[in-house]
Amino acid sequence: MLEKKYEYNLNDEKLIEKIVDDENINLNHMILTKGTSLPEHYSNSNVYMIVARGIMTLQLNEQEPHLYEKGSIINIPYKVKMNVQNFHDEVLEFFVVKSPNPRDYKE
Repeated sequence: MLEKKYEYNLNDEKLIEKIVDDENINLNHMILTKGTSLPEHYSNSNVYMIVARGIMTLQLNEQEPHLYEKGSIINIPYKVKMNVQNFHDEVLEFFVVKSPNPRDYKE
């Protein structure tokens, strides 16, 4: 078998899980219920957030928060302060792709 198969959880509870962490990328899957968020942090690579369901409230650095809905892909550059929250009734589910993998990131 040439391909690799990766699986992720299908649920409605808060979840942060690492799916792929190899020489090519770092891929995480996240689920946030209403009123939950990620800890404020800085991007440690070039980041793509792919919204699979719900509405993401995203604040980068000191700019005003923006809303992103299902079907959105947001690119966040390296070393940007991020605040990700779910203020909405619908569960927020998204994938985070980091490339290059942060452990290999060269400035």
